[in-house]
Amino acid sequence: MDNVRILEIKQSVFADNDRDADKVRQELKQKKVFLLNLMSSPGSGKTTTLSRTIEKLKDRLRIGVMEADIDSDVDARAIARLGVRAIQLHTGGMCHLDADMTRQGLWGIGTDELDLVVLENVGNLVCPAEFDTGAVKNAMILSVPEGHDKPLKYPLMFSICDVVLINKVDVLPYFDFDMDKCREYVRMRNPNARVIPICARTGEGIDAWADWLEQQVRAWQQDDQ
Repeated sequence: MDNVRILEIKQSVFADNDRDADKVRQELKQKKVFLLNLMSSPGSGKTTTLSRTIEKLKDRLRIGVMEADIDSDVDARAIARLGVRAIQLHTGGMCHLDADMTRQGLWGIGTDELDLVVLENVGNLVCPAEFDTGAVKNAMILSVPEGHDKPLKYPLMFSICDVVLINKVDVLPYFDFDMDKCREYVRMRNPNARVIPICARTGEGIDAWADWLEQQVRAWQQDDQ
């Protein structure tokens, strides 16, 4: 049987992306701009959570939002109505953003006079976790109706996140969701991840989340290394 040359394309793609992501972070560091990568499955309340976050922080931080989606500009229009800079990123059918796409988005939105840029990634728990976008921190939203076992089913997503927001806690009485088990499963994947229960609809827990995010932004801006 003839020898066949095998190219490890996936590994090469990831390596190239990681280098691009590091460059994005270096560029943002020079401008003192903090990039947050916000991920979740569809229907978890990502845009509503982001809207609540903006309402809390827009008088304390200069905020821009990049809304990534396969199509439509619904989310970007909703965010722009809150009085912050917003841009819609169409992925052309791709289920994630990588570092180069993120850089194009940053060029498009313009980072001058911004402290915080939030990238609302495409809604799913698989592909977005595989690609470093160049963000300073990763956050994800898990909603109560999705179940407390998601950290077991999607280990990579939970392992890369610095904070996990458990949304829709107002419906806890109606779902078989064990908060203690969820925390335990998150710790199994990432002992350093912070877990913050919230309800984007009522505003419960949003202060704790917004305070955490502002602290991260200030620390990033003050760190000269």
